[in-house]
Amino acid sequence: MNSYVLGFQEIDQTKLASVGGKGANLGELSKIEGISVPEGFCVTTEAYQKTMGQTPELPELLEQLSHLKVEERERVAVISGKIRCAIEGTAIPEEIAAAVARQLEYLGNEEAYAVRSSATAEDLPTASFAGQQDTYLNISGQEAILKHISKCWASLFTERAVIYRLQNGFAHDKIHLSVVIQKMVFPEAAGIMFTADPITSNRNVVSIDAGFGLGEALVSGLVNPDIYKVRDGRILEKKIAAKKLAIYALKEGGTEERRIEAGLENRQTLTDEQILQLEGLGRRIEAYFGRPQDIEWCLYANKFFIVQSRPITTLYPIPEEQDGKNHVYMSFSHQQMMTDAMKPLGLSFFELLSYEFPLIQVGGRFFFDIAHDLASPTGQKIVLMAAGKMDPLMHNAIKNIIKRKDFMKSLARGKKAFSMGSGYFTWSLPLQFIKIYRSNDAAVVQTLMSRNEASVRELRQRIANLSGDELFAFIIEANKQLKKDMSGPQSMGAVFAGIYAVSWLNKKMAKWLGEKSAADSLSQSVANNVTSEMGLALLDVADVVRHYPAVMEYFQQAKNETFFEDLATLAGGDAVSKSLRAYLEKYGMRCSGEIDITRPRFSEQPTALVSMILSNIKNFAPDAHNTLFERGLEEAKQKEQDLLKRLQQLPGGKQKAKKTKRMISVLRNFTGYREYPKYVMIERYWIIKQALLKEAARLVSKGVVREQEDIYYLSFEELREAVRTNRLDYSLVTKRKEEYEVYEKLTPPRIMTSEGEVISGAYDSGKIPQGALAGIPASSGIVEGRARVILRMEDAAIEEGDILITTFTDPSWTPLFVSIKGLVTEVGGMMTHGSVVAREYGLPAVVGVENATKLIKDGQRIRVNGAEGYVELL
Repeated sequence: MNSYVLGFQEIDQTKLASVGGKGANLGELSKIEGISVPEGFCVTTEAYQKTMGQTPELPELLEQLSHLKVEERERVAVISGKIRCAIEGTAIPEEIAAAVARQLEYLGNEEAYAVRSSATAEDLPTASFAGQQDTYLNISGQEAILKHISKCWASLFTERAVIYRLQNGFAHDKIHLSVVIQKMVFPEAAGIMFTADPITSNRNVVSIDAGFGLGEALVSGLVNPDIYKVRDGRILEKKIAAKKLAIYALKEGGTEERRIEAGLENRQTLTDEQILQLEGLGRRIEAYFGRPQDIEWCLYANKFFIVQSRPITTLYPIPEEQDGKNHVYMSFSHQQMMTDAMKPLGLSFFELLSYEFPLIQVGGRFFFDIAHDLASPTGQKIVLMAAGKMDPLMHNAIKNIIKRKDFMKSLARGKKAFSMGSGYFTWSLPLQFIKIYRSNDAAVVQTLMSRNEASVRELRQRIANLSGDELFAFIIEANKQLKKDMSGPQSMGAVFAGIYAVSWLNKKMAKWLGEKSAADSLSQSVANNVTSEMGLALLDVADVVRHYPAVMEYFQQAKNETFFEDLATLAGGDAVSKSLRAYLEKYGMRCSGEIDITRPRFSEQPTALVSMILSNIKNFAPDAHNTLFERGLEEAKQKEQDLLKRLQQLPGGKQKAKKTKRMISVLRNFTGYREYPKYVMIERYWIIKQALLKEAARLVSKGVVREQEDIYYLSFEELREAVRTNRLDYSLVTKRKEEYEVYEKLTPPRIMTSEGEVISGAYDSGKIPQGALAGIPASSGIVEGRARVILRMEDAAIEEGDILITTFTDPSWTPLFVSIKGLVTEVGGMMTHGSVVAREYGLPAVVGVENATKLIKDGQRIRVNGAEGYVELL
């Protein structure tokens, strides 16, 4: 047997590079006892490469294709079309044709075959590439099969396949194609089986799609399938579709569409016995591969044949539990406004600050196991209250779980996620809150901030000369101090005083005056909000930059590596450098996703600020910092006077006005401090990160790692050990990088169970206009404008009147807030950072809008109703 063809019996996963994902999976399937796979063989990638080597125009065309982007669809279509013509016009070398002929003679020259593409980047755990290359059914005769082998090779360069590779970062010349030649089965029925429910992600539910004839009718969307849901040998649900068409094979070759006979259109495709038999086959295949599978099957003469199985790549991973009990996992990442995947060093470093909360790492994010909390009525109330503050969609999902009586009976017992004594839920917190609230002394905040600034100065001094194991021991102790600084009873008491004032004012003004979200206007331009001050301070930088055209021109193509060196060569560069360095001195430790210590900070990536500075110059007159702050302050004062005046006209109005005036004072004294504890944390992160990067540089110089950023793929303790021993198995870094690539493409669920089921918490949409997108009212007001869908802060080119649409915002996004007129996010609640700052800036905001970045198109005109919590697409 030569290297150009391999029979299924010769193939396993070690042959992936030769036969592609589909071919390797068929070889493995053929080895599973009790699984029937139609016979066949693979024309290997070596055959593909030899043939491509005899296509002289291919290298130049591939070079042209490599420079194109997803948006250049017309050029992609033209060049990929030329490549397909070139491949189909190249004769298959004689030795390859002879090898194919020998296999056909062995299996039967008169048989009909399916000819399927199998790329080396296909049916992989990280990317399915499903449907990107072509399949041809019912092909007979050596000449026709060779012709369709060329067609399959050419289909590696269909427009859809090229664009898919561009979107997923695969190089066109690094992916090769094998072709599967497999005996045709002429089925009475065929379909697809998922061993994890594709809708809910529940690993214990098998979902089967079934239709008459060949499975291509279902795959192509020509007909609706029957859908059967099965769990542990029990059919949970059957949806029988009206089936008007089916695809059948023709004796002379090819396929045709036929109408289903009258009376059979609504017949169940599979019997109940066959459904349960198929579930058993699916579980056997899943067990063999060790992960949920997407399986193509067909039924002939009451026998099931498996023609393909691939891993389901879209499932979010779940923790491995051995207790047989039900667990419920609540996303901590949504609470932190950081749903991106974190690298291992970021995860483990953040765990040093986890306040004794039992965090679980899943898919590069953090979750709580709240099963034990939900096991008691009191625990349910605490969790629902906490979730409601974090994210109302999460709150609704938990309520949906609590309604499932059978599920609740089997909840696991263990450590509670929310309990007094863990984190900042200490017994002294209520006492401090009452003391601060009653005294209403703004000096408390100044004292806390001064204390933290002194603590940071001490950290900077003490860490400067530490290295090796001494440094790591110090960092652990420093993080203990940070916990005290951030979440001590007095600090949290001040935070909760502000939160309580907002809640009291909104509740009472709605009750007494019928006015919703009254605290929003009252929260504008409060003191001591380091996050909103960061946005206004960038306006000052813009005021310097606007005087120097050469700097503004350079900003269009600025480079992080030589940013300040380049500025020094330009007219006005010194003045801009001085202004920007002063800004970075105070805010340079911030960045998007800043709770992950591995993310590049503004100080490391100053170009992240460039688009915002240029937008500020375009959208604002000079001295906008003071103008905006004074305007917000005046609006807050006018709102206070208006409320007090209206209250005094009510029965008992004098007393109501007195209480309200005091509560407004509490709000303005303490609500700005809400942002400060995280600022302290991130300030310390930056100091510690710089110390760790010095250790990384030493590891690079000793050849332990290849580049400084490699340390990001080690846990804190693994890095400590590598520094101590100067040894590291580098394959661990490689493995972690591959895992991170998978994780960053996944969307983390708000709530999921130990069965993998993602629990939804949809809003009641009956209270909003038809067609509007529901969310949480986070900052009152109504605004119309152009939607700007922005996923990365550094890509933000904002114009006057734009409304920002994004996944989530953390404090680093605040400089954008001064330029926008409204905010819509997919994640968030009333007290998350984006909501707090939106209220302070007086921006209408709706948060928690599911799939907002997909449902709202960039440039679309929309209306944001921040009082009622919905977005209208105009």
